[in-house]
Amino acid sequence: MLSIIGLLTIFIIVALLISGRITPIVGLVIVPIFGAFFAGFNFKEIGEFFNSGIESVISVVIMFIFAILFFGIMQDAGVFNPLINTMIKISRGNVVAVAMATVVIAAIAQLDGSGASTFLITIPALLPLYKRLKMSPYLLLLLVGISASIVNMVPWGGPLGRAAAVLGVDVTELWRPLIKIQIVGLLLLIAFAFILGLREKRIIARKFASGSFEDELDEISEEGEQKAGSEDVLLLRPKMLWINVIIALSVIGLLVWGKVPAGFIFMVGFSIALPLNYRTVNEQMDRIKAHAPNALLMAAIILAAGSFLGILNGANMLDSIATDLVKVLPAIIVPYLHIIIGLFGVPFDLLLSTDAYYFALLPIVEQVVSSFGVPSISIAYALIVGNIIGTFVSPFSPALWLALGLAGLEMGKHIRYSFLIMWGFSIVLFLITIAMGVITF
Repeated sequence: MLSIIGLLTIFIIVALLISGRITPIVGLVIVPIFGAFFAGFNFKEIGEFFNSGIESVISVVIMFIFAILFFGIMQDAGVFNPLINTMIKISRGNVVAVAMATVVIAAIAQLDGSGASTFLITIPALLPLYKRLKMSPYLLLLLVGISASIVNMVPWGGPLGRAAAVLGVDVTELWRPLIKIQIVGLLLLIAFAFILGLREKRIIARKFASGSFEDELDEISEEGEQKAGSEDVLLLRPKMLWINVIIALSVIGLLVWGKVPAGFIFMVGFSIALPLNYRTVNEQMDRIKAHAPNALLMAAIILAAGSFLGILNGANMLDSIATDLVKVLPAIIVPYLHIIIGLFGVPFDLLLSTDAYYFALLPIVEQVVSSFGVPSISIAYALIVGNIIGTFVSPFSPALWLALGLAGLEMGKHIRYSFLIMWGFSIVLFLITIAMGVITF
């Protein structure tokens, strides 16, 4: 019964998000509460689940609020304008080159193993460029998400750490055979970004009914260079450029270092950058008021997602789903269960949280399939490679909500745009992993 209620709860939320009928906050708060009531839990128990869920995301909320404020100040001061203009001049407005470069930039940013910091680093820097070139911001989120997912197979990333804990093996040993998969995956993604870039270029060209595509790109570049004629010019701080760059690089460096809480880093960075760039109290308050609505809106969504995860975890719905999914499968496919689950790993991201996938589903699959002589480590690789690409298309990912807030995008539209592409890429990478002998059956 818990599995049925949990699945219905998740399906309803995903359907509502995709349909766009309600705001994420309403769906993430109300639907799980009804699910918990139907499962027999009372207000007091649901309140405890809520507290647990909020505690799990509160650090992300703090980081998000001050990250939005910090990067908002950096954008207002014009820190990213030279980079954007330089990239446009070098690439000559080449949409394909920008798409391919996005993969590399995201891969470097993800080396710290934190999806949240990757989005915080890449989206504020690249989103203005995408907008200036009329590229879809959903393409940016897709490419950053896949690239970050591939790199996230590092030992200090969450998935490998969870899998190593379940199997009782050293996480570094678990990672070594995956290094070649990461390299192949990134090369494959760069080639894929080339194709997606060509598609995006055709889409943009069709939108420009008059004039050539190159002429339109010239106008886009001129628009950026003529920004001095807009009201935003009053916010620019060209004399403070190098100081702001040092502050931004210091913040990013501390994020990559990983020894200091991200929320604290952004809080300090914002507190230094704001008075340096805007000296009067009125100017400072205006900048806070300008960026606070986006920060608070997405902070509320992340808190709602924390409530959602807390209720489903506290009610044991996610664990129950993972257990019962295995039980209902026909006996003939059980020896190949890890292959099947690997192939459907991305859709599983819409049903299970990362913790439920690795701590509830993986132990059951390992126990069942290993009895047929399949190595436990191969079972783990199947579930890791099959699932990891879908990390940032799942509403269970707090970092994805952060990315959506940074880019001003919607979860439902992101799922519609990215889900099938991510799933297809995941299947190709999964088959390559089998061909390279990392996954056996």
